[in-house]
Amino acid sequence: MQQSKALVVTSWALRLIVAVILLQTLFFKFSGAKESVYIFSTLGAEPWGRIASGVFELVASVLLLIPATVTLGALMAAAATGTAILLHLTRLGVALTAVGDNGELFVLAIVVTACSIAVLFLHRQQISKFAQLASVARSNS
Repeated sequence: MQQSKALVVTSWALRLIVAVILLQTLFFKFSGAKESVYIFSTLGAEPWGRIASGVFELVASVLLLIPATVTLGALMAAAATGTAILLHLTRLGVALTAVGDNGELFVLAIVVTACSIAVLFLHRQQISKFAQLASVARSNS
């Protein structure tokens, strides 16, 4: 299916926003920055949760930049940041003032989730292709 230039440019812009934000936060997760350690210590998941979520977000970022796996990357990014939003609202608080965050991490999670959902909408035909492949794989096993 031929895509318009506007759709392609919009898709790439949204995917780059998500990937850049996720990749930028990896430094903090993998280096053990105080914000990341605070978050995962509060959740009782330090250090394994911090490292695992970093790896998950790294994979999501890479998949977002590969045309054949855009929807999988967007789903993973939305899942990661949707979970972060939920945890901010239920266990962490919007602002993590103890480590100097005034809600910036929460806002970044909202931006990534919104952009990921928009990418999923733009690539909704690819989702049905994945569903068909999954159905074929299930029937063959």
